[in-house]
Amino acid sequence: MRENKDGNQKLKFEAKEEFTGLKTGKRKKKSAGIPGVLNALKHAFKYMPIPSIFKAASKLNQKGGFDCPGCAWPDPDDDRSALGEFCENGMKAISEEISKKIINGDFFENKSVSELREYSDFELGKLGRLGEPLIYHQHDDKYHPISWQNAFKLIAKELQDLDHPDQASFYTSGRTSNEAAFLYQLFVRMLGTNNLPDCSNMCHESSGVGLTETLGLGKGSVTLNDMHRAEVIIIMGQNPGTNHPRMLSALEKCKENGGKIITVNPLPEAGLLTFINPQNPIKIMSGGTTLTDIFLQVKINGDIPLLKGLMKILLIKDEEREGKVLDHHFIADYTENFNLLKEHLDKVSLDDCIEKSGIPLDLMESAVDLIADKEKIIVCWAMGLTQHKNGVNNIKEIVNLLLLKGAIGKEGAGTCPVRGHSNVQGDRTMGIYEAPSEDFLKRLDKVFNFTAPRKHGYSTVDNIRAMADGKVKVFMAMGGNFLSAAPDTNLTGRAMSNCKLTVHVSTKLNRSHLAPGEVSLILPCLGRSEKDIQKSGQQYVTVENSMGVVHSSKGILKPCSKNLKSEVGIICELAETTLNGKSSVNWKKLTTNYDNIRDLIEKAIPGFENFNQRIRKDQQFYLPNGPRTRKFNTPNGKAFFSINPFPIIETHSEELIMMTIRSHDQFNTTIYGLDDRYRGVYNERRVIMMNPTDMKVRNLKSKEVVNLKSDYKGVKRLAKKFIVIPYDIPEGCAATYFPEANALIPYDEFADKSKTPISKSVRIKIEKSAEKELVEMA
Repeated sequence: MRENKDGNQKLKFEAKEEFTGLKTGKRKKKSAGIPGVLNALKHAFKYMPIPSIFKAASKLNQKGGFDCPGCAWPDPDDDRSALGEFCENGMKAISEEISKKIINGDFFENKSVSELREYSDFELGKLGRLGEPLIYHQHDDKYHPISWQNAFKLIAKELQDLDHPDQASFYTSGRTSNEAAFLYQLFVRMLGTNNLPDCSNMCHESSGVGLTETLGLGKGSVTLNDMHRAEVIIIMGQNPGTNHPRMLSALEKCKENGGKIITVNPLPEAGLLTFINPQNPIKIMSGGTTLTDIFLQVKINGDIPLLKGLMKILLIKDEEREGKVLDHHFIADYTENFNLLKEHLDKVSLDDCIEKSGIPLDLMESAVDLIADKEKIIVCWAMGLTQHKNGVNNIKEIVNLLLLKGAIGKEGAGTCPVRGHSNVQGDRTMGIYEAPSEDFLKRLDKVFNFTAPRKHGYSTVDNIRAMADGKVKVFMAMGGNFLSAAPDTNLTGRAMSNCKLTVHVSTKLNRSHLAPGEVSLILPCLGRSEKDIQKSGQQYVTVENSMGVVHSSKGILKPCSKNLKSEVGIICELAETTLNGKSSVNWKKLTTNYDNIRDLIEKAIPGFENFNQRIRKDQQFYLPNGPRTRKFNTPNGKAFFSINPFPIIETHSEELIMMTIRSHDQFNTTIYGLDDRYRGVYNERRVIMMNPTDMKVRNLKSKEVVNLKSDYKGVKRLAKKFIVIPYDIPEGCAATYFPEANALIPYDEFADKSKTPISKSVRIKIEKSAEKELVEMA
């Protein structure tokens, strides 16, 4: 990495390592209920203008209203609750967006970027909404106001002066609407590059690759109604009580309909134990619904050994029952490579499955007993499966299990990757992808009369390296918090500040703004909840949820500042200024009425026929989904069984396997508060959860302060000052919150094929800190 004028190799981009006053309590065994309601209201009244609270709550996730900027869990097709179609963390999300505070240029007069780096991510987020465009120059280390016109001219000039378009990179966050994402990728490809890394690269890319290779479509196959009708739901590597709380209502309906739930996770999570529906007085009085029937506390990355064990036992039972356990008709008609999988499983040692997964035989047999006679089976998963070296294989092994049971392409059965951000799936549908298919590019060529670049661009980890090496000179982020989301925090920060220009389209200040290039711009945009008024009147946008439903989102509140622009407006003005007439697209026309954008999407992307008419009529529609109807877009039209080896993680002496997790007061990189009440951790984030036996072996006491180290390819990484907490986690495993522990994750260790960082299986060592011996309970 070349050192720029700021001497950025010496800079540290993590927040200051300060404790905030740890309090600990008992781990909760029930989720939501009255405490969830009270906590949501606490955040709303503390951070939002009071008139906005009730107005926003009445329209959040409702038809004709606006989509929650949080997770991508689907809304019910029709029976939406009049009491509120949102969860505790949804209210926290809009409390962040509809903030009482506004940040303008005068805030930065007495605040340098170097000073702001000392702030925690929580403190940065609570400073308020950004109210005007800002520019940073290295010479004074501060942001100052800039006009929109001058900002667009500056960006355009830097892009036009590049030796090659591949010297620019364009990141996308999952909150970007379909309309904005489509225009963004179109502008970038007209510029001449496929450098379109996005947040999918860091989360569910492994799901997309694994599902595409086996089923022909990189999306899940189930609908919300399928969840209600499933006989068995297996939830793997996911904590819906915190990350997708509205999913708990779907699980509750499944249980009420007689369904069973198997949970697979290294940590017992309150959201999967008992759910108290806060909208049901009877449930509140009775103590709620028990969700999990069987809990399989798997070792970190022990999922493939577990799944192999389950499948091996299923095969044995199938032989004992003369072929009445597996769906042999489905296997014969719709799949390929069954005999190869059977031969492989015959050779697998059940003892190895038990040892490597950490699940005893009796529990495996209990799980098999639950699914052996069932036909309607759904497997849900999240980043607990995708963020490993073998992340893609984890997904393919799930598919193997479902194919054995014929549990794909029928009611109440199928795959369910639970996406994080609210339009992360839609962004990919719109073409936000560094490795687009030839078919997609040909459609762009035809509709827009240009030749799109064919060379694949940078994924997220490739982009980090390219910025560090000086190959990317302009980095633009459409939303998100790239620095806090990415692995290897300090390397990523130095890489970003190595650029000549960085540009961020944002609603609030975040850590990425504190890793500026020689020049940096922050362009403030409208939030989901705010009215988007253009020349033809108020506009709406669309998003795609985790189950492939496209639906509308229309803001209801007055923008917090008159100096904001919509994401669509920003992209169109930038494209108009940069391409300067060298484009067949009338960018100004697209800004005036978003129907014009949807007309173009309809022409370029299959599944969006009659886009405007359908979205106006029902405010939502389902995209085509081949696996949902047993149509597999694979080379021979069949679903593929696959052979996936046991994962290999070679731990050295005294090393643990660490996974990074979210707290309950957190969504992705946004920190709503400092409590993780379901896990009994309050007012502190710099903690490491350890098995008591591992603590004893290392002579560590509860609340002792330690430093964490990782060592990959000779590169030693350090994260200082974490507090040890004894926790119910398998031996040899540990858990920390991200982004605090991201500094330990190597950017160049990632999942095969998907390049998803290994955030859930990082080898670490623990050393005692010399600064403090124990942290006293506050």
